[in-house]
Order: sequence, then structure tokens, then C-alpha cells
Amino acid sequence: MSVSTEHLLNIDGTRIYAIEQGTGPLVLLVHGFPEIAYSWRHQLPALAAAGYRAVAIEQRGYGRSSKFWRPEAYRIDHLVADLVGVVKALGETQAVLVGHDWGAPVVWSAAWMHPEVFRGVVGMSVPFAGKGLIGVPGNPFGEKPVEEYQRELAGAGQDFYHTYWSTLGPILDEVEADLAGWIRGIMYSVSGEGLATAGFSLAAADPITLIRQSAVCIPHGTRMRDRFLAPQPVPWLSEEDLAVYIEAFQRSGLHGPLSFYRNLPEDQVFMERYADTKLAVPAYFIGGEYDVATWWGAESTARAREVIADYRGETVFPGCGHWIQQERPTETNRLLIEFLAGLK
Repeated sequence: MSVSTEHLLNIDGTRIYAIEQGTGPLVLLVHGFPEIAYSWRHQLPALAAAGYRAVAIEQRGYGRSSKFWRPEAYRIDHLVADLVGVVKALGETQAVLVGHDWGAPVVWSAAWMHPEVFRGVVGMSVPFAGKGLIGVPGNPFGEKPVEEYQRELAGAGQDFYHTYWSTLGPILDEVEADLAGWIRGIMYSVSGEGLATAGFSLAAADPITLIRQSAVCIPHGTRMRDRFLAPQPVPWLSEEDLAVYIEAFQRSGLHGPLSFYRNLPEDQVFMERYADTKLAVPAYFIGGEYDVATWWGAESTARAREVIADYRGETVFPGCGHWIQQERPTETNRLLIEFLAGLK
């Protein structure tokens, strides 16, 4: 078994926590919301055993990494600069990127902006959406302004969760009133087991109707958790695992992580300068059948070759929910190692 090494890296005044296993070509693993480096616990030893230097980081605002009060500190250009800086701080010149959830638009953007540093990229849950960062039905590559389209997507009388979270107001009140219960609720509510038990069916309605009826849309005057499913145990997340996440966010809070969403309109403006350039490096996508971001990003996936020069394809795991690398660790590891082996 490979030994883990922990780092607190100084990236131009930003502290980034990293944990690594193995030696060989560098692979950076970038988590999403609400997660930490621990979400890659199944991938670190598998990649190390396959001959790679696997490093999972905690993005700014999370875990042991730096926290900033100003929401603009969490713009996409800063998140990408952190990854470039991590490669340098680890004494390397290149890396392959793997990102899940919010980690996916960050790694897609980093590979798009810096093909000289990142020689391959795998996005999980969230397909490559160009300047839009997160593709949704009818707006796969940010063709419409984010704020305008979120209002259209949610429909009358409610907010899309990006809008609700970006206020940094009611959402923080809701979470802090019962942080442990909120984390437990969201983990189950978007899992494959939770959605299957609830009778979720992609054939039941069109994507926009499904979005408007789900927990990702919040009717005015209510809380997001009012639409959560009642949590049940799942085989891939033990009570000990769940406790790691709960303790991490009890310590760090959610102001930083939620600020990622607040910056989406500014991110879209910043990324506009790259809109006419294809993502150049080899790229792969992994999704889940029941993952909300996978199915509402289906148009982005279907048109991936329009915006990615070397698209190596995609895999969508049947019955899998949002927490892909935790719900399907063995299958995820196999795909990652196959992708890495295919890079020159």
C-alpha cells in the first residue's frame, strides 16, 4: 500500500492542502461541492498502484485550504491559477486533471486555458460547457447570460439553486441551522440509491420539468432542504465517511464554497475570450445515469466534439447518482487508468 504524504502548499499567498500517493506522472484530483480531498480516497491508492503520482487537493474555501471573505476571490481565473501553481509547487511541469462536480468546470477551464501545463483532462458529473462552465438544457455552452437563463430555467415563483446559493444569505441560514442534517440530506437526495428509491425517471418528463420539480429549484419563501429526500444509509458512504465531511464543514463553513456559484456571471464574462478556441488536450467525460448535472448537461455532451479537439468519449454509469467516484469507485478507477494509459 502506498504511503500518503500531506502538503500545505503556498500558491502566491493562497494555502492549498494536498495529499498524495505514488510516484510517476502527476495526476491532480479536484473535488466539488460539498466535498474535500477525502472524496478521492478510493482513487489515490488505485492510481498510485498503477504508476502515477496521484494528488488530491482541497480547493480554496474548503477544508484546510485558505478561506477568503471577498466572494470575488473564488472567480474561475483564481481557481485555475491555483491548479497551475500546485503543479509548480510540487516540482512538476505538467499534469493530467480529473475533476468532479465543481471540480469539473475548474479542470475543464484549466485545461482549456493552459494546454502547455495540462496534458489531459477528465471531467466527472459536469460536461465541458465552454464559457458557461455548467451546461443546462437550452444553454449548453453559455450562449445566454447565466443570470437571465437561470430565471427562465427555474420558472415563475422559484429560484434555480445557483441563484439561491449565490445570495450567501438564506442558504447559509438554512445550512447553519442544522449543518450535519443538511450535509446528510444532500448526500442522499442526489445519490443513485436516493433517486431510484424515490422513483426518479428520466422518461417521466422533459428535463426542464424535472428540474423545476426537484430539489435544485427552491420555491420562494421555502428552503432547499424542504425538497430533500429523507436520508437512508447507502453502501458507499459509511457513518465514519459522513462524519469526515460533516466535521470538515463544521470547521470551515460554506461561505467560500457557495461563493463559487456567486461568481458564475463574472466567470462567463472572463471565459468569453476563449469561446472561439477549442479545448485542445485529450478529454474524457464520466457521468451517472441519475446524476442531475449529467442529464441536464446532455446537450453539452452530445455536442462535445464541436468544442473539444481530441474528445475521447464518455461513460455514463447505469443507476449511478451524483457522487460518481464514491458510488462507483472500481469502475471509475478503471476508466481513469485506461484514459491515462492512452496519453502520449
